[in-house]
Amino acid sequence: MDARAFQQRLMQRLAGSQPNHAPEHSRIGARLDRADDERLLAMMPRDARAAAVLIGFQEHAGEPGILLTVRSGHLRKHAGQIAFPGGAIDTLDADPATAALREAREEVGLQPSLARIAGYLPDQVVLTGFRITPVVAHIDAQFTPAPDHSEVQEAFMLPVSALLDPRNHVHGRRSIGGEEFEVRDLSFGPHLIWGATAGMLFALYEMGLS
Repeated sequence: MDARAFQQRLMQRLAGSQPNHAPEHSRIGARLDRADDERLLAMMPRDARAAAVLIGFQEHAGEPGILLTVRSGHLRKHAGQIAFPGGAIDTLDADPATAALREAREEVGLQPSLARIAGYLPDQVVLTGFRITPVVAHIDAQFTPAPDHSEVQEAFMLPVSALLDPRNHVHGRRSIGGEEFEVRDLSFGPHLIWGATAGMLFALYEMGLS
């Protein structure tokens, strides 16, 4: 399946979806080959804080791309990691989409009027204590990221074709909470995308190909 057909199928699957916070529908943040591993489930926070990220699709270099950021190196947490724009849901945020769009405006200068919500992926629960709602959106082709360097070192587009290429899927092992687990990362150029970000990208991958 080519990138454009994949995007069309994915958006059809997402149409009409709403945030679903039911624990039985949540995914583990770091996508594991065995996501039901009891060792990992025991490490998950019982009272996770609500968060949201924006998974923005934009036409880029003649094909669909997905907006990603590199977190600034001076940050106390997750410095230098690849992430979607996003963060904790504030009390003034009406819903996860409002929170994701607010964070995208703050981090990369995306005005909400330039994004159209397409749907929602299942929540991702991560060891850092967050339950993340992935908000999928179409971004206007004219938008150019303007990173706030206090939070974002750079922004880049991941071509959908790179996500679809199995040669970029990196299988390995990683220590999580003192235990060894099988993980699946995504390699793109100089970037290694892992953890919750990789988990959400592979959730897209699986939904678009199923």
